[in-house]
Amino acid sequence: MSDFSIIIPCFNAEATIADTLESISAQSHPNWEVVCIDDGSTDATAMLITAAAQHDPRIRLVRNPGKGPSDARNAGVMDYANGRLIAFCDADDLWKPTKLRELVTCFADQSVDGCFGQIGFFKDTPADATVFSTVPTDDLSIEMLLAENPVCTMSNMAIRKSVFVASGGFDRHMIHNEDLEWLIRVVGGGGRVVGLTPLQTWYRTSIGGLSTDLSAMLSGREKAIKTAARFGVRVTGRAHAVHHRYLARRALRLGAGRFEALKHALRGVIYSPAAFLHPIRRGGPTLAAALIACVLPRSLRQSLFS
Repeated sequence: MSDFSIIIPCFNAEATIADTLESISAQSHPNWEVVCIDDGSTDATAMLITAAAQHDPRIRLVRNPGKGPSDARNAGVMDYANGRLIAFCDADDLWKPTKLRELVTCFADQSVDGCFGQIGFFKDTPADATVFSTVPTDDLSIEMLLAENPVCTMSNMAIRKSVFVASGGFDRHMIHNEDLEWLIRVVGGGGRVVGLTPLQTWYRTSIGGLSTDLSAMLSGREKAIKTAARFGVRVTGRAHAVHHRYLARRALRLGAGRFEALKHALRGVIYSPAAFLHPIRRGGPTLAAALIACVLPRSLRQSLFS
């Protein structure tokens, strides 16, 4: 049995999947398997995965055509994973070589059900990353998830297979914020998820990807808020403010419409000026950048804020 089953949902990822698999093959901890769930790709994705598997037999390809990323991840874990631990990765992200070794150390503590590390956000190569996520010192809570989810992406998440199965997996009908809703169920059900300070994951910021659809993300967040309410947690004005600050910063990084960042910044300030602006080194520049972005051409906005 492998220590880790790494689940990668794939759809038309020919431009990035080879690099993603290479970063996993370079892991210093060797006891893993990769399950690539092809979701009906029409490009060379499957061919590239097959080629990678010929060089590294720990990689395999399975088909789950056209059912969406949530169903693909569920199938990867429930139907194909042999590892006792599950690590997720998207087909356009990269891992640092020490990630799995650090996760093994974390999961040696039997009280830990899931863990995540720090993320670096990059456009072309990890060397151009200038923005990094903040890892909390406390265990993950629903309140954290409803504010600025520190996990950020499923490429940054690992969990015991038994805990994933008990959670019921992802809501297969959700495309946006399905990870947030699932994490709320894990934590609300008593799962202990901890953050690790080392940088483990490189997240590719791609214009036009699912994560750039901020309106749809908000819609998915409403479902997550309802799930949180089942565990007795109500979203606060502070959480709304911090989340809209996060969306404003994301809009700036991803080159969204001229007024998109300002729209979220103003909503955040209305919910709670203090929460939006604290810490001032984060809130102040976000508000200023959102205002400046309104008068800049798109090319310059992308150059400044990506």
